[in-house]
Amino acid sequence: MKRSSTLALTVGGLLAWGCDGTLEPVEEPGPAEVEEARCGTGDADAADLARVETRLAAREVSAMRLPGTVRVPTYVHVLRSGTTTAQGNVPDSVVSAQIAVLNGAFSGTPYYFDHVATTRTTNATWYVMAPGSTAERTAKTALRRGGKESLNLYLAKPGGGLLGWATFPWSQASDPVNDGVVMLNATLPTGTASPYNEGDSTVHEVGHWLGLNHTVQGCSVDDGVADTPRSNGTSGACTPGLDTCPADPGLDPIHNYMGYTDDACMYEFTPGQGVRMDNMGLMYR
Repeated sequence: MKRSSTLALTVGGLLAWGCDGTLEPVEEPGPAEVEEARCGTGDADAADLARVETRLAAREVSAMRLPGTVRVPTYVHVLRSGTTTAQGNVPDSVVSAQIAVLNGAFSGTPYYFDHVATTRTTNATWYVMAPGSTAERTAKTALRRGGKESLNLYLAKPGGGLLGWATFPWSQASDPVNDGVVMLNATLPTGTASPYNEGDSTVHEVGHWLGLNHTVQGCSVDDGVADTPRSNGTSGACTPGLDTCPADPGLDPIHNYMGYTDDACMYEFTPGQGVRMDNMGLMYR
């Protein structure tokens, strides 16, 4: 999960705009920073989202294709500063485990992630790339494979507490090179970014890549899905009965992949989210 794409260079160094609108330093993440991490995918632009919602409403589709019937060619790009595991050379076994987590999480949706290939690139600058940076653009230009239907998953070590970020499907046509998901390698299964080290941060970001919004955008903002109650996102606790938007029907969706709880608490997409992802895929991918 966890922060946005606009960067600013100050006397103190490179800063990134966080999801809450504050500037945060881009540096190597320590344990405390990981504890405070949030999504590098900013909330969708209001104008873009309005156009998407209008187009979605015009489709008038409330059902979705059968589970597992849509193959998503998936290319994993391991960025590293050297050839050891400590330098980011993620083992094939961990990559396979992450793909398995993805397919388990999306098993109730039409999407099946077919791992086509893994690339490995030693480049110290790309390894610590920040969202929106020249390094990100250069790396993606060199490595991206497949068309708009393909998921390109980049494993790196961004700083600033970033766990990952993604592009939305409606931005693919205008910027195809940028399309994809970037993840902190320590969030993969058996990684060191506890409590975000079971692979669910990648599930969260791929949810964005398939058109889902956060479920924690506040009591006055809807995520476009009828069966996900609103949450103001003030707590990341896995607390049964939590209701941060009491005027909205339903309790906080603390177990939803598009929220901000720890990996151990996340285990569901709603049927409405499945329908939305399917419609987004049909419209944009």
